[in-house]
Amino acid sequence: MAEFPRTPSFTGFNTPSRIEADIADLAHEGTVPAGLNGAFYRVQPDPQFPPRLGDDIAFNGDGMITRFHIHDGQVDFRQRWAKTDKWNLEHAAGEGLFGAYRNPLGDAPEVKGAIRGTANTNAFPFGGKLWALKEDSPALVMDPATMETVGYEKFGGKMTGETFTAHPKIDPVTGNMVAIGYAASGLCSDDVTYYEVSADGELVREAWFKVPYYCMMHDFGITRDYLVLHIVPSIGSHERLEQGLPHFGFDTTMPVYLGIIPRRDGVTDADIRWFRRDNCFASHVLNAWQDGTKVHFLTCEAKNNMFPFFPDVHGAPFNGMEAMSHLTDWTVDMASNGEDFDSITRLSGTACEFPRIDDRFAGQKTRYGWFLEMDMKRPVELKGGSAGGLLMNCLFLKDLQTGAEQHWWCGPVSSLQEPCFVPRGKDAPEGDGWIVQVCNRLEEHRSDLLIFDALDIKQGPIATVNIPIRLRFGLHGNWANAGEIGLAA
Repeated sequence: MAEFPRTPSFTGFNTPSRIEADIADLAHEGTVPAGLNGAFYRVQPDPQFPPRLGDDIAFNGDGMITRFHIHDGQVDFRQRWAKTDKWNLEHAAGEGLFGAYRNPLGDAPEVKGAIRGTANTNAFPFGGKLWALKEDSPALVMDPATMETVGYEKFGGKMTGETFTAHPKIDPVTGNMVAIGYAASGLCSDDVTYYEVSADGELVREAWFKVPYYCMMHDFGITRDYLVLHIVPSIGSHERLEQGLPHFGFDTTMPVYLGIIPRRDGVTDADIRWFRRDNCFASHVLNAWQDGTKVHFLTCEAKNNMFPFFPDVHGAPFNGMEAMSHLTDWTVDMASNGEDFDSITRLSGTACEFPRIDDRFAGQKTRYGWFLEMDMKRPVELKGGSAGGLLMNCLFLKDLQTGAEQHWWCGPVSSLQEPCFVPRGKDAPEGDGWIVQVCNRLEEHRSDLLIFDALDIKQGPIATVNIPIRLRFGLHGNWANAGEIGLAA
């Protein structure tokens, strides 16, 4: 009998769901735009079995992929497991076989050496495939139409690193998918791989380099000429794993680096510029671009660690106020001779995370950004459904050209998951389109899909699609037009 622990990661809104389902034509209020013809994919960590060691963090759940197929003014729902090697081995055994998050020392003997990835962090359609991503393993590939699992992608053996990012970027000029893999030569190593994958799925570039220290390298940015990688001290080590500590812990005494890695064949450590600044926390990236010799890198920066489940290495308690992050422009000048940043500029007083842009303009100077906002001034009756435990209760739009801001509050008994921008058409101006995102209805233990006019979010959703089951907290998701993924209207 599956008995999950009575801890916050496995109770309340985060009770494991474990539902595969097909539901045609979900009920909705408002009008689903006729111009939407494609699919929004998102993923949630959803443990197939209770944790082998009695408890675990929510981030270690198995990947469950949701697809909202939007066409002809209606929304069809499909949800399937990402059947990783871990999922298959445990499914055959009927119990959990793998230990704590990113710590193989607690694994059952019969699975030693198996790929431990859960494919639970991003659902990324590209090149006619659905990439189910977790950054401690190769990418898992699924069929975007049937959502059946194909297997791990190693590009015919051309990929020599052990890992693949959860946050790839698409270069709108070349059409290539740009990626990294950290801990590329093994657990807790300081080796990183840089990859580019063509639109037809061929690995066209792989280069190895070293970073200043091993840490979680969850996201990055790209520009026309560079891959831009921030090194922030959510650090890990074999010693931590041997002591049974969480894989990562935050060190407030270590510096932060920004690496500017040329996007070209044959790049080596000697070609990389590392710029250094004082300690801070930053995870997700809005965008990056070049302006002459300067490189702009826009990220959500906090004074201190945002992840309470990766605690301070010196024993300090989690500081919720210092974990509030704000959109910040880190600028470095490639014409300089030193390692100092050119400037660090906060762009908004709004506390926010999970940044998204109109991805057609990745690597170029963009005007608009959409975020999940943490507004502590709003009334709160119920909490839950957040990936990091922090309250995500507003959708936030920032106009970087005018400085204008828009906010939409989901109410005192709901919370929000990451937004995703959908362009109105291939050649539509930046920001002309819709935002789709999941809303957690905490009181009713169910979920809605919300659709907004992307540049008029303050008016609220133009359609609310009712999902008759509860979607656990999700991490990341993306949109694909119907013709790109084999879906008929």
